Formats: sequence, C-alpha cells, structure tokens
Amino acid sequence: MNIGIYGGSFDPVHKGHIALVRDALASGYVDCVIVVPSVRNNFKRYSMTLPAPYRYYMTKAVCDDLTESGKLEKVYVCDSEFGIKGISYTFMTLEIMTDPEFMTEFLLEQGVKKKKAEGPHEYYWIMGSDTLGTFETWYKPEEILRHATLLAAERPGDGVDVEKAAESVRENLGGKVETFRLNGVECSSHEILSSGDFSSVPDAAREFIARHELYTERTKLAGVSDAAKERFFEAAVWMYPYLGEKRLLHTLNVGYLSAELAVRFGADPDKALIAGALHDCAKELAEDSQKEMASEYSGDLFTEKKLLHAPAGAIFAHDGFGEKDKEILDAICYHTTGRGGMSSLEKIVYLADKIEPARQYMDLSPIRAAAQTDLDEAVRLTALAIKGKFDRQGRQTHPATVDMLRDLGIK
Repeated sequence: MNIGIYGGSFDPVHKGHIALVRDALASGYVDCVIVVPSVRNNFKRYSMTLPAPYRYYMTKAVCDDLTESGKLEKVYVCDSEFGIKGISYTFMTLEIMTDPEFMTEFLLEQGVKKKKAEGPHEYYWIMGSDTLGTFETWYKPEEILRHATLLAAERPGDGVDVEKAAESVRENLGGKVETFRLNGVECSSHEILSSGDFSSVPDAAREFIARHELYTERTKLAGVSDAAKERFFEAAVWMYPYLGEKRLLHTLNVGYLSAELAVRFGADPDKALIAGALHDCAKELAEDSQKEMASEYSGDLFTEKKLLHAPAGAIFAHDGFGEKDKEILDAICYHTTGRGGMSSLEKIVYLADKIEPARQYMDLSPIRAAAQTDLDEAVRLTALAIKGKFDRQGRQTHPATVDMLRDLGIK
C-alpha cells in the first residue's frame, strides 16, 4: 500500500485539513491517509491551545464521523506520538510508523485485510506548500526523507512556487517530492481562534468543542503560570495510557474548571489546575493496585470499591507523575467524599468534579449558578444532592463525608 501520513496540531481541526486529506486521496499517490495529531510540536509545544488528548479525540471524532457518513474513506487517526518522550520530531514519528510490525498491527486494528496490512508499504509525508518551502530547515530532514516521500499540496494563489521548493529538496537533500492540487477551504486554526468564527470547523468537532466548553476564557488559563500550564499539558499526556477517552477528558475538564474557580475565589490556580487534572488519574487502574495505593495514603479510611481511586490517585500522582505538593495530593484524595475542615483547594476540586461541563447526570444548573458567586453554597448544594441520592439508595454515608456535612450545617 501507499500510505499517506498527515501530521499537525489540529488545534482545532477544520475543513481545510479535511480538504487536504480528501485531495491527497484523490491524487492517486496514496491509498489511505493516517492523521497524526502532534503531542509536543517542536514549533509550538506548550503554546498550543489545548493539550494533546483533546486534539487527538476531536480529530478522531471528525474522521470517524466522515467515515461513518460515507463522506470520506480510508482515513485513520493514529496516537503514535503519545509514546515519544520529549519533543515529537517528524523523523521520530516516521521511525515509529514505518516499522513493519507497528504498521501491520495498526492497519489490522482499522479493519484492513491481513494481506494488505502486511505490506510492503511506501510512505508519503503529506504537507502544505507553505511548509515545503521551509522543509530544509526542519530537524533531521534527511532522516524524514529516508522514511518517506514528501507529498505537497499545491494551492492556487498562495504565492508559493511549489515546484521550485520541491526541486530544492531534491537537489540539496536527494529526497523524493511529489505534488498534488489542493482545492481547499481558505481557513486556518489561527484565524478561527482569532475571530471566534467556528463555521469552518466540521460539525463533529463543533459538537466536541461545545460539550467540553473548549476555546473559551476558561481554557485560556488566565492567572495560571506558564510552569503550571506546561505541567498540565504533560499530565494530560502522562495519563493517556491509563484512562479511556471519557474519563481522561473528564479529569482534564475538572482541571480547567478548578483553575477558573481558584481565580474566582482566591485560591492558588496553579495548584487547582494540577489537582483537578490529576484527580481521577488512578480511576481505571486494576482494583488490587488501587487497594494497595489507597492503603498506603490513608490506611483503612477508604475501603469501598468506588472510593479507592481517590486516595490511590494521590499515590499514583506522587509516584507516577512526581507530584510532591501535599495540598494537591490531599485534594485528590478527598475529591469524592470531602472531609471536615476542607481547604479552599479541596472544596474547589470536590465541586469541579461534580459540575464540569460534560457532566449531565442531573440538573446541575442551581449548583453551577451558585458557583459563580459563592463557593461554600455551591459545595453545600452539591453535598445535599449527593446525600439525597445516597438516602434514596439506602447507602451509608462515608465518615469523612459526615464530617463535611456537619461543617456545612447539613444533618
């Protein structure tokens, strides 16, 4: 098979990206296109608006929707860059993806028949005409060309002499370069974010963005230090192998909302961002591992299966991610039950866990309204709602929660 690989930030994915994939397939050079959202882009790294998991799952939602609707075929999304430590340079991505065992397994997972999946394969790195002009300045371009032919989109009227740039790569680096005509949509991620006009974003991506309330004032992380933002981005990548899509996006949503609440109510937004983001990091570990970690952090205080992940998360964040701050670890530990004498940080993570934007399990509007002005009232309403649910189910209230209810004046 001739396999096209298309890397990018996709922050957000837009119709111009889709047009490029469509026309690359129509060019006849490639039989399929694998889209690879970047994890740590050398040119942007932490300046990207969203952490890698959001961009990966948003891009996948779009490609899956296009495939299921019959609008686009033989387009797959790959998470290969999540396994790269440090900056994800293009040559590293290609080293992984052109490995015969990796590619065979990946294609089989996409439903490609065994004979085709096993190859042999030829690889094409798909790029825009603007990036072809700067390709010779990329990190280890010779290594890229060792793995793949460059396949550059030629867009009429963009002012780039594609053939001249292609010939330069051929002469100076000895690489193979092919071009194809792009009948694309005039848009860019930068323009979309600058204008706030998301009409050039596919429906599936707009739905994803709306569900998680992305590209808002909240996700700009105003008041958060650059160091904390970088740590948040790294936490998102670290948790990716341990959590499924729904749980990972939930815990990251809680990080964003916790930082916003911390700014609003005078707590430390850096600590709130990290505590919120990591609060469910142990949620999908094996139960035996959760039990062991929970016991290490809090003795026999937490024994119920549904509660183990909270204290286990404190240990996992400490040992696995290197988080040493005791206030952050305690906020993770008590995010499910609360406790007596809660700090503002603990209240914030407890609250954010229950009301982050993707939560739809009950009418949260009264709690969300209270959270605009009164942290304690929002926590009280949350505790009342949970207590009511437990009472209806005949479930026993955890002792730590009893202490929290007493502090809140709830009997």
